[in-house]
Amino acid sequence: MTKKRALEILQLLRETFKMPSWARSRRDPFRTLIVTIISQNTADRNTSRAFENLSKRFKITPEALSKARTDEIELCLRVAGLYRNKARAIKQVSQTIIENLGGHINLLLSRSFEQARRNLLDLPGVGPKTADVVLLFTGAHKTIPVDTHVKRVSRRLELAPEKGGYETVRGSLQSLYSTKDYLAVHVLLIAHGRMYCKARKPLCRECPVNAQCPSCRRFVKGGLAG
Repeated sequence: MTKKRALEILQLLRETFKMPSWARSRRDPFRTLIVTIISQNTADRNTSRAFENLSKRFKITPEALSKARTDEIELCLRVAGLYRNKARAIKQVSQTIIENLGGHINLLLSRSFEQARRNLLDLPGVGPKTADVVLLFTGAHKTIPVDTHVKRVSRRLELAPEKGGYETVRGSLQSLYSTKDYLAVHVLLIAHGRMYCKARKPLCRECPVNAQCPSCRRFVKGGLAG
């Protein structure tokens, strides 16, 4: 029953939101890695501004960023949160890719999923979400990255347990959907979280999947919904 409901939810989200054009094309692995590091705990708009600043100042390659001064990277990223930590991580990860992978992250991505993911997690500044974003959006391997929207929405819809961390949510979602749907699940749950299933005041009455949501009645009854 849970898988059937999960598929019904996905279908309703497909009918509500269009998949963005950028999600249909494979991305450059290194650029994806750098954007995702910048995006950590940062709004999309500020992520884009910071990456644009960085792109104007440096070529987005391991060689160029490994040679860049950390304080110059910081200046580019100031619009993003935690810019000092991110600048340091970007320089360190670029140096590691030069030293250990001959400057080519594709070498790492060509390995098996488990090995590629483990090796990504060994890179400076790379956590589970960043690793999974790189694997999914570059077309290297199928996985479902879990950001704050994905975690919140999947728990409210009871597609994942209320308790448990990143791997629990990822594993639960991946058990409900086929690999061909992983990208759509990730993108559409984020879109739904941003528009309807907001953190503080979810728009339960307008929600396109409210009939499938176990949390809807509780939120409306408790006055927590918009």
